[in-house]
Amino acid sequence: MPRVQAVRTFSASRTIAILAVLAVGATALSAGIGYDVARRSDESLWSDQRTSLRNAVAEFRSLFGQSGQLDPRFIRMIEQSTGLQNLKFESEPDADQREMQPVLDSLGRIAGFFTWEKTHPATDTMDRLMPLIIGIVGLLIGFAGYSWWQLRRTRHELSVTEELAAQAGDVDKLTGLPNHAKTLELLDLMLAERADNEITTFAIVELDGMSDVVADLGVLGGDELIVSVANRLREALPPHARCGRIGSDEFAVTFSADNGVNAEAVVRGIVEAVGRPHWIETVVRVSAHAGFAQSPGHATTRGELTRRAELALRASAKRGPGAVVPFDPAIDTVSADQKFIQRELPRALSAGELELHYQPIVSAQGGRVVGVEALLRWTHATRGPIGPAVFIPVAEQMGLMDSLGAFVLRRALKEAKRWPDLYVAVNLSPLQVRDHAIVDLVRSALADSGVPPERLMLEITEGVLIDNPEEMVKRIQDLHALGVRIALDDFGSGYSNLGYLQRFPLDKLKIDRSFVIVLGNSANGGVIIQAIVALGRALGLSVLVEGVETEQQRVLLRLAGCDEMQGFLFAKPAPAKTIDRLLEQAKRSARAPAPAEALTG
Repeated sequence: MPRVQAVRTFSASRTIAILAVLAVGATALSAGIGYDVARRSDESLWSDQRTSLRNAVAEFRSLFGQSGQLDPRFIRMIEQSTGLQNLKFESEPDADQREMQPVLDSLGRIAGFFTWEKTHPATDTMDRLMPLIIGIVGLLIGFAGYSWWQLRRTRHELSVTEELAAQAGDVDKLTGLPNHAKTLELLDLMLAERADNEITTFAIVELDGMSDVVADLGVLGGDELIVSVANRLREALPPHARCGRIGSDEFAVTFSADNGVNAEAVVRGIVEAVGRPHWIETVVRVSAHAGFAQSPGHATTRGELTRRAELALRASAKRGPGAVVPFDPAIDTVSADQKFIQRELPRALSAGELELHYQPIVSAQGGRVVGVEALLRWTHATRGPIGPAVFIPVAEQMGLMDSLGAFVLRRALKEAKRWPDLYVAVNLSPLQVRDHAIVDLVRSALADSGVPPERLMLEITEGVLIDNPEEMVKRIQDLHALGVRIALDDFGSGYSNLGYLQRFPLDKLKIDRSFVIVLGNSANGGVIIQAIVALGRALGLSVLVEGVETEQQRVLLRLAGCDEMQGFLFAKPAPAKTIDRLLEQAKRSARAPAPAEALTG
C-alpha cells in the first residue's frame, strides 16, 4: 500500500473508531439520563396526583360526615379530575399493595381509604424502548470493536509502508545503490568510525560518453548500462567499501583502509572494471574517469572532502577517459582563482576596469603599419594583470561573453576613429558567432562609432565553421553584407578543412604562430607556409602571419609571399596612447617598421 494511502486509511480508521466509541458512550449515557428523567417524571406525576386527591377529599369531606359513604359518581369525578386509575373508596385498605389515601370525615375521624393503581407512564415507555437501546448499543460496541481492529491493522500497514518509504528514500530506484543523500550519510558514519591508523578515501567515478550510448541504444538501453555498471562496481569494491549513485552518470566509492593501502590503485581497478565490455543486447564499451580525496590528509570534514574529490574529478576529466587523479593542493588553488574571477569579473566589467590593448599589423612589403588587432586586458587592483587565457574561459562559463564581446567591439571601433588610415581587427568568440544577434550588434556598433565598415576586420576560428556549416555560411554572409571583412584566425592549427574556404565569404587567412616558430629549423615549415600563401592567393584571400619575433622569420615570410605580419618583432600589444606615439614616430621617421623600443618610452 502506498504510504500516502496508508496514512489516509489510518487517519480515517482512527477517526471512525473514536466516533464509534464516543457514540457508544453517548448512547449509554443518553439511555441512563433518559431513564432517570422518566423516573423523576413519574414521581412528579404521583406527587401531583396525591395533591389533587387531597384537594378533592377536602372538598367532599362534608359528605362523609352525613352518610359515611361516598357516591360512586363522585368517585368517578375524583378519578377523572386527579387522573388516578381504578380509584376505589374502601373502609379497609386492600392487601394488594395498592396506593392509598385515608379520608377523614367532618369530625376528623377516618371514614375510609381511597385506593388506586400506581402508574408509570414514563418509565414504562423507557422499558419498552430499552431493548431497542440495548440493541443499538450492542451494534455500536461491535462497530467500535471492528473499527479498533481496523485501526490496529492500518497502523501496522502504516509502519510497514513507512519503513519501505524510508528505504526507498535512501536507495536509487534504478540500481538499488544508496542515493546521493544516503551516500553522504554513510560517508559521515565512516569518518566518525575511522581509526587513528586508517585513511578514508572518497572517490567519484564519472562515465564517459553516456550521451552517445543513449543515442545508440535509447533511454532504456542507457538505463541497462547504468545497472550493469552498478553491478560491476559492486564486484570491484574492496571489503567494507560502500558505493552509491550520486548523479545520472556519477558514482561515489567510500572505503577506509590502513596507511599502507594504495588508494589510487584501488580506484584505478574500479575504473578498469567499469571499462570492460558490457553486454546490452550487443557489446557496449564505456569508459570512466575518477578523482578522489582522502581524510585526514586532504580534509577532515565531509563537506571539504567531497568538494576536493569533485576538484580531482574535474582534473581527471581534462586528462581524458581512464584517468584517475588524486586531489592536489594546486587544483584547489586553480579553483580558488576561478572563484575569484567569478566574483570580480562582473564587477570589473561594470566598473570599467577592463581595457583594450592593440598590436600593430604591418605590411610585409615596407613594414608600414596597416592595422591593429584589439586585445582585451584586465589589470586587477590587487592581483595585477590577469591574462585573457585565464579569465575568458571563466567568462564563457558565466555567460558573460556577450557583454565582453560587445564591450570589445564598441571600444575598438570608438578608439579606431583616432587612426583613420588603419583597420581594426576584433576577435569574435565561438559563442558570439553562433548567436544570430551578432549581426545586429555589429550593425549598431558601426552606426554608433561612425567608422566605415571596411575598416573593421572580424576574426573567427576554424572550429566555429565546422559545428554547423549551413548556419555559419548564412551568419558570415550576413556579416559580410554589412561591409565588414572576415578573417579566418589560427589557420592550420585546427581542422584545416579546405572545403569551407570555398563555401564561406572570407577575406583573409591568419597563419598560426606554430608554423612560424619552426622557420629556419625545419624545411617543412617554410614549405607549408608557401602552400598556404599559394592557396590564399588562388582563392583571392590575403595572408597574414602572426607570431613573428625575429628578423630571419620576417625575411623568410616575405620571401614566401605573405601580405601582412604581426608579432613582437614589430610591437607588443599596448594601450591606444602608446600606439598613437608609435604611429607619430613612424611618420617622423623615414624607416619602417618602427622598433619595438618605441613602446617602452
